[in-house]
Amino acid sequence: MTHEERRLEESRTRQAHWQRWGPYLSERAWGTVREDYSPHGTAWEYFSHDQARSRAYRWNEDGIAGISDRHQYICFAVALWNGRDAILKERLFGLTGNEGNHGEDVKECYYYLDSTPTHSYMKYLYKYPQAAFPYAQLVEENRRRGRGKPEFELAGTGVFAENRYFDVTVEYAKGSPEDLLVRISVTNRGPEAASIDVLPTVWFRNTWSWGHNEGPRPSLRAAGNAIELEHYALGRRRLAFDGAPEILFTENETNARRLFGAPNRTPYVKDGFNDYVVHGVAGAVNPERTGTKAAARYRLTIGPGETRTINSRTAAWRSWRSWARPSRPGRWRSPPCGALRGTTGSPKASTRKWRCCSGRRTDSATSKTIGYECASCAAEDADKDCNGEMENLENHGRLPPP
Repeated sequence: MTHEERRLEESRTRQAHWQRWGPYLSERAWGTVREDYSPHGTAWEYFSHDQARSRAYRWNEDGIAGISDRHQYICFAVALWNGRDAILKERLFGLTGNEGNHGEDVKECYYYLDSTPTHSYMKYLYKYPQAAFPYAQLVEENRRRGRGKPEFELAGTGVFAENRYFDVTVEYAKGSPEDLLVRISVTNRGPEAASIDVLPTVWFRNTWSWGHNEGPRPSLRAAGNAIELEHYALGRRRLAFDGAPEILFTENETNARRLFGAPNRTPYVKDGFNDYVVHGVAGAVNPERTGTKAAARYRLTIGPGETRTINSRTAAWRSWRSWARPSRPGRWRSPPCGALRGTTGSPKASTRKWRCCSGRRTDSATSKTIGYECASCAAEDADKDCNGEMENLENHGRLPPP
């Protein structure tokens, strides 16, 4: 039996929840029926790409090369800025059905390169232009073309000329069901040195604004060059980073002032990182270093043909160890999804049985669970509730957005 077959068996028998974390995060949640509250079902116009950076989602999240737990309570993805774009690149761009000459169409260049069935190893490649991303050109040219003409694609805009782009490769490897290593490799394919900001970002899906939060509001806080997470359903975790990046915090809350001309609920909102990184607005991030959305900002200048690597690691609180680095170079091997073929480079399967501990915090008056001391109890309860599947969101009902 190969390592991956053991993991699959442990997952099937619920000895270890290897599939709790995986590539469940969409690259585009804007303009979808799930987020549509328009009176006439105009989902494409109701929640646009332009609104997505500022408007909190209700039912799902999105990001580039992202992962989440199966309930999508905690999300992780990569944001990028080349110093020329008008906005932070946090999600994929595309045309709606009314904009594309052949209907909906993503206008990006990205590849899914590898993934084992348990997502013990995953690999993704995104090609990010060094010139300003041609958002307006893509919309205008595709609108001009009729159905009888070919689609106008990103490569046709000339932004990849002379190979002036970055290859951003994101890899995930699991040391255990709750121990994930993340490696982000950025290669400059162009003929000259170029700068890029890379922001590994973690955040909570906004479940508290809709009246259906089943526990205390989740929180993120700084701990040196690490971020501590606490969620009522998944317990406590930690996310550590290589080097000494700038750790930023904001809230996953709608910027109502920008979108609707209304007062904001909080001084820090979803597009805080965009305003801070792109526009230099110092007050857009929380100086108290707490919130529900956080990122580590790496400002890199990369020579032609060179590669820079960023490592991070996240684990449940009870399995956390004092690491000198988020990853040890000698221990990271990238299997070409060979786990099913017996490749020794794949992460070792855990032999530990999945056991519950007395880590639940209960309300003394109602005896209802209100929190957890460890992630295993929290996640085990969550898995029992959904019987190993994604949460049935229809049970919550569809209420108007606030």
